[in-house]
Amino acid sequence: MLGEQIAELKGKIMTQRVLDTEGPTMESGFLFTGTIKGAPVQETVTFVGRPPAGGVLYGKGQGIIMAGESEVATFTGEGFGRISPSGSCTVRGSFFYRTPSAGKLAFLNNVVGVFESEIDAEGNVTEKVWEWK
Repeated sequence: MLGEQIAELKGKIMTQRVLDTEGPTMESGFLFTGTIKGAPVQETVTFVGRPPAGGVLYGKGQGIIMAGESEVATFTGEGFGRISPSGSCTVRGSFFYRTPSAGKLAFLNNVVGVFESEIDAEGNVTEKVWEWK
């Protein structure tokens, strides 16, 4: 069951590199700012994916969330997406969060989130995450 929205983030693809030409497989690095349950956060994400086969993009990622001076959470995720003729992309998937935090990010420990990301042709990203209960 889909729960409440827990995050809203904006970011940009900062790096891309080819990992394998046989796959082919690419790695993208993202930087995000936004809020998680109202707390200002910064996220750094690495996403490894394969270009669309049959029109569908698939990838896995991992990230670090930082809030304030000392709060940290991490996550892993998987997603599927479609690239439009204009070069934009919509990706949907899930994240699994972990944190030792006792502060504003503590609620994320062992939470599963369902996300939707919109990436424009210039690499700008908007993302929303809902808790999956």
